[in-house]
Amino acid sequence: MSQEDFTDIAPYEGQQIRDAVERLKTSKSFLDSLGEMMHPKWRFFTPVMRTKLKYDLFPALDSVFTVRDFQSKITSDFALDRIIENSMDSFTWDGLQNLDQNGSYMYFSNHRDIVLDCALLNYTLCRQNYEYAEIAVGDNLLLNQLSTDLFKLNGAVTVKRTLSMRDKFQESRRLSAYFVQAIAERNRSMWVAQKSGRAKDGLDITSPSIIKMLHMSQKDTGITLKNLLDKCPIVPVAVSYEYDPCDINKGRELLTKSLKGAYKKKKYEDLIQILKGLKRYKGRVHLQIGKPIGSDFADHLEVAAEIDRQVHIGYRLWPSNYIAYDIVEKTKRFADKYTKSMKKSFKARYKSLTDDLILMVMHSYANPVKMQLKALESVE
Repeated sequence: MSQEDFTDIAPYEGQQIRDAVERLKTSKSFLDSLGEMMHPKWRFFTPVMRTKLKYDLFPALDSVFTVRDFQSKITSDFALDRIIENSMDSFTWDGLQNLDQNGSYMYFSNHRDIVLDCALLNYTLCRQNYEYAEIAVGDNLLLNQLSTDLFKLNGAVTVKRTLSMRDKFQESRRLSAYFVQAIAERNRSMWVAQKSGRAKDGLDITSPSIIKMLHMSQKDTGITLKNLLDKCPIVPVAVSYEYDPCDINKGRELLTKSLKGAYKKKKYEDLIQILKGLKRYKGRVHLQIGKPIGSDFADHLEVAAEIDRQVHIGYRLWPSNYIAYDIVEKTKRFADKYTKSMKKSFKARYKSLTDDLILMVMHSYANPVKMQLKALESVE
C-alpha cells in the first residue's frame, strides 16, 4: 500500500497542520482547555490575564509545521510541563538507554489514562531528543473538530471502532499494515495500548490478536513472524500512577457490568475523564521503557507473554498498591511498604462509597502487585 491509501487514518501532514493550527488560534474552547490545564484557577482569570496566554501561545503556534513541532512546542512546553507541575508530586522515567536514538519501534504500553499514557512517553522521547511515536487512537475520541485537530496534531492514527465485524477485520488489517510501513519504511515509531480500552481492573494483559493482525497484514509478502519482529521491534512500556484520578469511575463501570451485564457510556463521558485524568492529582508517576523483545518467538502468544512479563516487572509499585493488596488479601504482607497514616489516608479517599465499589477500586490497585509477584516467580 502507498501512503495515499492511509490518508483517512494518518496524522496531519503539510497544509493540514497549518490549517488545524489556524483553527486552534480562533478556538475559545482550545484556549480555555489549555488554560485550565496550565492554571488550576483559570476560571478566575480576568480577560487581561487570559489575553496574555494568547500572546505567549500564538508565536509558538505560528512556528508549528510538523507533528514534532506541535508535540514539543505546544503539548510539552505549554501543557505537559504544567500538568506535571500541578497534578504530580514527581514524574520519573527509565529505560531510554535500551533504545537506539535513531531507531523506530512499536511501543506496546499498558493503558490507564486515555491521553497521558502516550503523552508522557512522547514527552520523554522529545525531551531526550528521540523520535516521537505516532499514537493509535479510537475514533470514539474524535468527538468534534477541536478534539480531532488536537489528536491529529499530536500524531494520532485513527482506529475505526464503529464497523461491522467483516469491515472491522479488514480495517484492522489495513491499520496494522500502516503500523508496519510506518516503522519499517518511514522510520516512524508507533504507540499502541496492549489491549483495546483502558485496564480498568488494573490487569495489564496484552491481546495476542494485535500481534497476530500485524503478521496477517504482511501475509501476502510471505514474511515470517521473526522477520516481522526484526522489521518492527517491539518495546514494552509500563506507566504507573500512584493515584488514578478516574479510579472511582472505572470501578463504578466494572461494578455496573458485573451487576447488570453491560454499561452504557454517557455522551461526553470519555471527554470528562480525559480532563479529569489530566487535571486531578496523581501523586508520583513513573514511566518504564522496556528492552526490545527481539524476534525469537514461536508465535504471537509467546510475543504477548513477553510484553506482559516486562510490563509487570517494570511497573513501579506505590504504597497505594501495597495497601490495596493487603486490604484485598486480608494480610499484612507488605506492611513495611507503608505507614498506618498512609493506610488511613488512602482508605479515607473512598469512605463515601459502597462496600462493593470500594472493593472494586481496591482490586484495581492490588492487581499490579499480584501480576508483578507472578512475573518475578516465573523468572526464578
